[in-house]
Amino acid sequence: MNDEKILSEAKEKAIAGERLNFNEILTLYHENDLLFLAKAARQAKERKTGKKVFYKISRHINLTNVCSSNCPLCAFQCRSGDERGYTLETADIEKILDDAVTVKDLSEIHIVSALHPEKTFDYYVDAVRLVKRKLPNIKINAFTPVEIKIFSQKSGKTFEEVLKILQNAGVTSLPGGGAEIFSERVRKIICPKKATADEWLEIMRTAHKLGLETNASIMYGHIETVEERIEHLLKLRELQDETCGFSAMLLFPFHPSNTELGKKYNLRRVGSWEDLKMLAITRLVLDNFTHVKAFWVMLTWAIAQLALSFGADDLDGTIGEEKIIRSAGAKGSGGVSRETLEEVIRATGYIPTRRN
Repeated sequence: MNDEKILSEAKEKAIAGERLNFNEILTLYHENDLLFLAKAARQAKERKTGKKVFYKISRHINLTNVCSSNCPLCAFQCRSGDERGYTLETADIEKILDDAVTVKDLSEIHIVSALHPEKTFDYYVDAVRLVKRKLPNIKINAFTPVEIKIFSQKSGKTFEEVLKILQNAGVTSLPGGGAEIFSERVRKIICPKKATADEWLEIMRTAHKLGLETNASIMYGHIETVEERIEHLLKLRELQDETCGFSAMLLFPFHPSNTELGKKYNLRRVGSWEDLKMLAITRLVLDNFTHVKAFWVMLTWAIAQLALSFGADDLDGTIGEEKIIRSAGAKGSGGVSRETLEEVIRATGYIPTRRN
């Protein structure tokens, strides 16, 4: 089949909401017709959630930046003994939660951290129990598959056993971080000590089996190829076909500032054209995902707002203080008000809808 035939069929299927194959996705990507992609992705979004755009009232807690993984893609982590290192203890977490209690309509505490070499699994379980005790009616979205793997290694327990303990402590869902790019070629360079792609997928499969909803993610704009991005999305689509356990998809453009990876490969942050194209392509590929988030912390407000016309139907949340992405140079990681979120959504013609 020639390229023109593939493109024609790919466009017809994209508009109709039919499933795209690898060659069709690649052809749409390289054709670079941003307005067509926006139209098709917007229609796909509206078939799923109509005119609603979702957000939540949330607070992030990053327990520590001391990490044993030391990935060259990360600007947040530091080695044990580094003067930049910090680790929250019980009193520190309580202080954050005392502030969170005062937040009107708070719906979620989000916990993601580095892989502290000295903290045991019990430290993280106790942190969850503390949140549950202080905020008994709040959802707890905690710990990526990368962290779950480390908890398993430290405790000698299986992935399922670790997840059950966290679930019993109060965890209600898992974040989608740590997926990066599933290509093992790339992972050996950007995050060689992290969970493998197969481990990440298996932990999510296990979480879904236990009734834990999770997010999914992709990090693009570093040393991966377009083909590797598409293969990543197709693996997520395949697992979602199997489990229906993913709640939302997040796209993380790589922020190279302050990272070893950025310096070594002289990387620059990809532009807004690439952000919007990737978002639209992702919405079209992941036909079995209900929600695709425009993560404003990484995209900036201007691009996140535009993203609502490129297939996104969720602006994540108010967040509070977020440290991981800010460390890599993101400018908008200090939290935002509910009123600002709703104003941004209304300006696009969509209906702000708070998730509980």
